[in-house]
Amino acid sequence: MKLSGSIDFRPKLLSSLRHYSMSRFKDDLIAGIVVGIVALPLAIAFGIASGVTPTVGLITAIIGGFVVSACGGNSVQIGGPTGAFIVIVYNIIAMYGLQGLAIATFIAGLLLIAMGLFHLGTVIKFIPYPIVVGFTAGIALTIFSTQINDFLGLGLSNVPSEFIPKWGVYFQNLGNIDLATLGVGLLSLFIIIFTPRISKKLPGALIAIIIVTVIVYILKEVCGVINVDTIGDRFGELSTDIPTPHGFDLSMGDINQLMSSAFTIAVLCAIESLLSATVADGVTGSHTNSNTELIGQGLANVAVPFFGGIPVTGAIARTMTNITNGGRTPVAGIIHTIVLLLIFLFLMPLISYVPMSCLAAVLVVVAYNMSGWRTVVGIFKAPKSDISVLLVTFFLTVIFDLTIAIEIGILLAVVLFLRRVMENTQIKVYSDQLDIAEGTDIDNHEVLDVAKGVEVYEIDGPFFFGVATKFDEMMRSTQSEKPIVRIIRMRKVPFIDSTGLHNLEILINSSQRDNIHIVLSGVNENVRNVLHNANIDKLIGEDHICDHITKAIAMANAVVTHNNGQ
Repeated sequence: MKLSGSIDFRPKLLSSLRHYSMSRFKDDLIAGIVVGIVALPLAIAFGIASGVTPTVGLITAIIGGFVVSACGGNSVQIGGPTGAFIVIVYNIIAMYGLQGLAIATFIAGLLLIAMGLFHLGTVIKFIPYPIVVGFTAGIALTIFSTQINDFLGLGLSNVPSEFIPKWGVYFQNLGNIDLATLGVGLLSLFIIIFTPRISKKLPGALIAIIIVTVIVYILKEVCGVINVDTIGDRFGELSTDIPTPHGFDLSMGDINQLMSSAFTIAVLCAIESLLSATVADGVTGSHTNSNTELIGQGLANVAVPFFGGIPVTGAIARTMTNITNGGRTPVAGIIHTIVLLLIFLFLMPLISYVPMSCLAAVLVVVAYNMSGWRTVVGIFKAPKSDISVLLVTFFLTVIFDLTIAIEIGILLAVVLFLRRVMENTQIKVYSDQLDIAEGTDIDNHEVLDVAKGVEVYEIDGPFFFGVATKFDEMMRSTQSEKPIVRIIRMRKVPFIDSTGLHNLEILINSSQRDNIHIVLSGVNENVRNVLHNANIDKLIGEDHICDHITKAIAMANAVVTHNNGQ
């Protein structure tokens, strides 16, 4: 693989500032403030659920969000920690610690930058939709399962990370449900769900956190009635100091050990950020530079590990909040990070009073919204192959982990693509007569007589390894008696790979041993160059590679006539 053309890095911020105005700034200011308020509870909740502190979640949203807005290829994309990374981040920390997470995130950032430099921004969109839906639904179920302990107030300290053992422990401890904690969680859920019915612009999660925190504080600290775990109880006093950049040790052993996890983070980030950008383009009518967006996401993930942060990607919910509140340039995204920074500097001590069950309720709603159950139901009406792919990806995500699901999912994507190409590649056999206009829009049909002893095989599609085998099997099955000439019509073959060349060479050699001539017809310039580089022209003769079927059949008929005359 090589860089095709110049480096495609043109941040939207630069083009947006060329014609910027005060009225546009007012719109971006309002949108940025609203998005910052909406992002606050999510950044805290995602940080805690990922196995780090609320401070880390906020720092990630501030630094990562700023870099995404400043360097990304979408005008309204809001970057930060998202629910999709909770599972993979939690598992990395459990296995390799925070140092391992920093290394994996840093490598993932480099991989994303490489994807953008190698112009893979559009290729990543070719991952089949059932795979995306499958692992997104699997992540949603996994996130939901991680919140049961805090939502019900079970008080468990060593919950298994695996899905099935985790639920086994939950069922064994259902008798330990704390009713006060459950009540706080249910009240939070009620507020989050019904706030949008009052006004869609009100951030339900933030309203729930404010109301429930005040109620719990009064009942707990003033009245001494209940004892519900809060962020302060779990994490102690939260720091308001901006972390200084720090390095981390990087060795080949660490890279080899964490490359799989880093690859998962990179692919997941690419998919989620480009999906978010595509949704945003559909609403705003703008156009995302996919390669620049990948580079911007990569730079964000390279930066955050030096401040102790977790992976960053484009967030669909926050991006849509930005759009609906009038944001149209990356300035809105930058303002949202400034709002979060001000909250971090001046209001962080108040966050200590937020109940853990309230944050659990926030994540339960996030999991529900991520699940896309209506989409899942819709796919069950699709072909069985799509259903199978969805179920395989879903269960791999839930029962095993996201790394395996991503890797198997991409493998499935490749297999499905090759299968569909093979299904759409047709191989036709002609004898006696051939209509040269068949399969085209040409009205003038010219029928050519094919002499007895001439077989014509037409390949409609790329001649790659799967089709090469299919062609070989079909040719063997259609032979009734040994022909004198075989014409392989390649007018609709856009390319030929090494396996196709190998099979073609075997066919030529075996045919020549049986005194059968091979003629290639309709070879385009690209395929002809490949054949020349492989010395196929020397093997069959330059005159046996024809640019049109009329020449090929004329040659074949002449060979048959000459052969019969002998």
